[in-house]
Amino acid sequence: MYDCFMTRLLSLLTMCVFMAAFAGTPAPAHAKGVPEGFTKLTKELSPAVVNISTAQKVEVSDFVPLYPEGSPLEGFNDFFGGNNGSGRVSKSLGSGFVIDPDGFIVTNNHVIEDADVIEVIFPNGDVYDAELLGRDPATDLALLKIDDEDPFPSVNFGDSDTIEVGEWVMAIGNPFGYGGSVSAGIVSARNRSLEMGAYDDFIQTDVAINQGNSGGPLFNMDGEVIGVNTAIISPTGGSVGISFSIPSDLAGSVVAQLKEYGETRRATIGIRVQEIDRKLAKSLKLDEPKGAIVTRVTEGKPGDEAGMKVGDVILNVGGVDVDNNRELFRIIADTKVGKPVDVTVLRKKKRRVLSVTPDRLKEKVTKDNLKGEERNPDMADLDIMGISIEGLTDATRRTHKIKPEVEGVRVLLVNSRSPAAGKLREGDIIEQVNFEDISTPKAFEDAINSARDNGQTVTFMVNRNGNYIFYSFDSA
Repeated sequence: MYDCFMTRLLSLLTMCVFMAAFAGTPAPAHAKGVPEGFTKLTKELSPAVVNISTAQKVEVSDFVPLYPEGSPLEGFNDFFGGNNGSGRVSKSLGSGFVIDPDGFIVTNNHVIEDADVIEVIFPNGDVYDAELLGRDPATDLALLKIDDEDPFPSVNFGDSDTIEVGEWVMAIGNPFGYGGSVSAGIVSARNRSLEMGAYDDFIQTDVAINQGNSGGPLFNMDGEVIGVNTAIISPTGGSVGISFSIPSDLAGSVVAQLKEYGETRRATIGIRVQEIDRKLAKSLKLDEPKGAIVTRVTEGKPGDEAGMKVGDVILNVGGVDVDNNRELFRIIADTKVGKPVDVTVLRKKKRRVLSVTPDRLKEKVTKDNLKGEERNPDMADLDIMGISIEGLTDATRRTHKIKPEVEGVRVLLVNSRSPAAGKLREGDIIEQVNFEDISTPKAFEDAINSARDNGQTVTFMVNRNGNYIFYSFDSA
């Protein structure tokens, strides 16, 4: 009898402990489940996703032979320039999407760059000649316009800030020219940098993206565009499940400016900054590594006029907290040119608020120069003092991943008999000559000739992968 009672008591106590533990365990957060399929979204969204075809006339030599009419090789005449000798046409393919029924289309800058002809091809086969309204190499975005009497199918930008890692997303595009291809996956990471520029803030996904997907939309499960598919990382050139998209919040802001002005109108305050790591944060008495530390203040620019100093830690701009140096440039770029903005800095462990009036950033591409930079004679390659250098053109910056804020000339080669041999290296960026900023090969040459005329030594400030080194040489 006693044993039976004790057995029941223990069972009751065990059940109470279990129920108490279960009751104290928080219920799992509601999460979006795996979609049953993408058929409905695909039918709704695909009509607004287009194929972008571009063509460029390429000059060819006059002596290229033409094959006679009727020859089996006659088709090669078109490849080599046709019978009019005007040069062959080089075609490339990408993707884009209509964001307005009036025919405004978003794509990547690298899809249409240097194109003489841009065609937009809809899934139903309709083809339109497109006008380039504006492009922005800094974010790799471009805006096109097509016209028709009837409204075009279109899609809308969503809020990319709400997208979460692990959330389902879907891409529609034209990989390898195969139109209307759909792929899906999840968001793998946020706020990725590819070291492509100051505005890097990519959404990383495992969605299959390949050549031809560039410029196409990345959709959330509500059918909103939350990214513009732009890049992949791949040792083979094909998809390996690491793709990157420009977030819609950034793309929407750029596209709005291109639509209104035909160019971007970003703000700048004339500073350079460095990211804060944990050790630096600890020495600054910061709770966490946030903000950006100022490493240069350009004389006469807004930061200088507001009293900003090297060593200031920028924590907040216009009420927006600064997490890192990349975010700082995006925040400043979106501020109003000519309108004062409060900037909170930490100086000698004390907070100060500076009133800064941003200038307009000088852009590489304006509405008067949509097809790319004009060849500037001041940017021509140069050889002086046994040092071969080149200007930092858009092409040079893209090829060597040189950030937009870096100014100077790039070292190509150093002659073994040059006084700089064994010191300067290929890829070094010379930013100053005799402590004066230089930004073109012509300015570099003028500074050295001036030093020679005055019998001075020459001192270079060299940027080597973000580290600064000073070298002095005999200018004779």
